[in-house]
Amino acid sequence: MQENFSLKPYNTFGVDARAQYFSEVNTIAALKEALHFADSQSLPLLFLGGGSNILLTKDFKGLAIKLNLKGITEKNISDNEVLVTANAGENWHEFVLYCLQKNYGGLENLSLIPGNVGTSPMQNIGAYGTEIKDIFVSCNVLDLEDNEVKTFGLEDCRFGYRDSIFKQEGKDRYVILEVSFKLTTKNHLIKTAYGAITSELQNMGIEKPTIQDVSQAVINIRQSKLPDPKVIGNAGSFFKNPTIPLAQFEILQQKFENIQGYPNGDKVKVPAGWLIEQCGWKGKQIGNVASHKLQSLVIINATGAATGKEIFDFSTEIINSVKEKFGIELEREVNIM
Repeated sequence: MQENFSLKPYNTFGVDARAQYFSEVNTIAALKEALHFADSQSLPLLFLGGGSNILLTKDFKGLAIKLNLKGITEKNISDNEVLVTANAGENWHEFVLYCLQKNYGGLENLSLIPGNVGTSPMQNIGAYGTEIKDIFVSCNVLDLEDNEVKTFGLEDCRFGYRDSIFKQEGKDRYVILEVSFKLTTKNHLIKTAYGAITSELQNMGIEKPTIQDVSQAVINIRQSKLPDPKVIGNAGSFFKNPTIPLAQFEILQQKFENIQGYPNGDKVKVPAGWLIEQCGWKGKQIGNVASHKLQSLVIINATGAATGKEIFDFSTEIINSVKEKFGIELEREVNIM
């Protein structure tokens, strides 16, 4: 247990906020011991995974717990399916690469997403036509109300677009300990229709892609337009893509002929990056904070010296300008602390 601890290495924005207390736990027993300490001191809790989806706007007066639970297990469940379970502290991309080395299919489109396995169900992380819910089976969680380990199935998690029960009514109640995925072992479903995967595969000279090829294409695309958090502080996509009623979209089409939109039932999903760029934010810098020059959806700690409040205020200005121009209110994807 450490006091007045800097969380700068534990958030990908590189914000130098401090925790009153900090503990890194490697076992469930150690986690329960840390929770007992927090309870005895009446301390608020902050759980840290890979730190890639959090913005620390101030020092944390409580106990920050870094979940470092490691381990991967596998179980064949049919001739073409395997159940792979990873503990919460496993790095997400390294877990994807592990599965690809075993020729397990289903995660390849989710390559190079920052963060840890334990936070993947919280966000229902997704990219290039795949979401966690597509291959999710269950997760074991620690219920902080009774300190018991419980299992959540697919329906229990109530997955939505970048959403789950863990961000809604279960927020601050459950700690995800491990996650199980059902992956294919041979008859893989190759998804190349979304985004620039097809053209990237062509650039790579590949006509009949394997799951490993799709993963490499996704990695190439992400590296070409998204900044590496190890080089410049960021949390990936800062905003969700808004979904608006079709009637509202049709009205906007009359005013903005080149507006982008993708049908989503009786609604339309509008790319947040396009909206932000139209408002002049792409590459714009204010003080220590900027919108990335290649992807306006990404806010960066441009100088490395930005505070969480500076980043938050920058995001508020973006939200206000998009609301004023398009009548659409952007929602932050990043968790604000």
